[in-house]
Amino acid sequence: MKKVITVIAYLFIILLGIITLFPFIYMILAGLMSYSEATSIPPTMFPKSPQWANYAAVFTKAPFLQYFINTTFVSAVTTVATLITAVLAAFALTNLQFKYKNLVLGMMISLLMVPYESIIFTNYNTISRMGLLNSYPALIIPFLTSIFYIYYLYGYLKGISPTFYKAAKIDGASDLEYIRKILIPMSKPALVTVGILTFISSWNSFLWPLLVTNEKKYRLLNNGLSAFTTESGSDVHLQMAAATLTVVPILLIYLVFRKEIIRGVSKNGIKG
Repeated sequence: MKKVITVIAYLFIILLGIITLFPFIYMILAGLMSYSEATSIPPTMFPKSPQWANYAAVFTKAPFLQYFINTTFVSAVTTVATLITAVLAAFALTNLQFKYKNLVLGMMISLLMVPYESIIFTNYNTISRMGLLNSYPALIIPFLTSIFYIYYLYGYLKGISPTFYKAAKIDGASDLEYIRKILIPMSKPALVTVGILTFISSWNSFLWPLLVTNEKKYRLLNNGLSAFTTESGSDVHLQMAAATLTVVPILLIYLVFRKEIIRGVSKNGIKG
């Protein structure tokens, strides 16, 4: 009976895996099809002759290289800024004593319940009044920090014994020295997790860049996919090729750092 249950469980997992991977695999295959194959009904599953020229056409029909550079730059700056602000804030909440600390923490937790869509137009009005529309700062400033990642690091750092901080202060280390030499190395898995997830979130950003940018030279990759849509229809095969180019870098990053992400999520600091 146990063997039957095990077989059923594996079959169920395999089925879910196929369902999950099918859209990604079909996207890659469609990116190698001709226009007629990509739009045929019933759908064509495999290209008769792989059209590798589709990937070259992506860069000639739209400034896709500029989109790629913009996305990489914005994602990198956002990730570094989020890591810095999240570490400093989590350290203050964990190790420093100040008035209304619990109130600040409670307000942060309550803000986690506010949906992003409800504040996006407030952010837009702020950026507009600052005169930053259609610029790189408009893409970066609203995402220089994240309450979610501050709270995540706060929970992780609470697992690190306060004796490390006390010992560092006795030895004459400043708070920044403690953060740089002790706290960051000890919380590396969590920081890698925050960095990767922030980078992925910024890389996949769509709505905000669409609101605050009007020129192609400031658009990001996901916004660039609309360049293959015209009034007469969409170049589906080119869209699929462009989408593949958009997804592959993130997939590679995840495959390289997957162990660190799992460690950061499962590990709860250092006890004792």
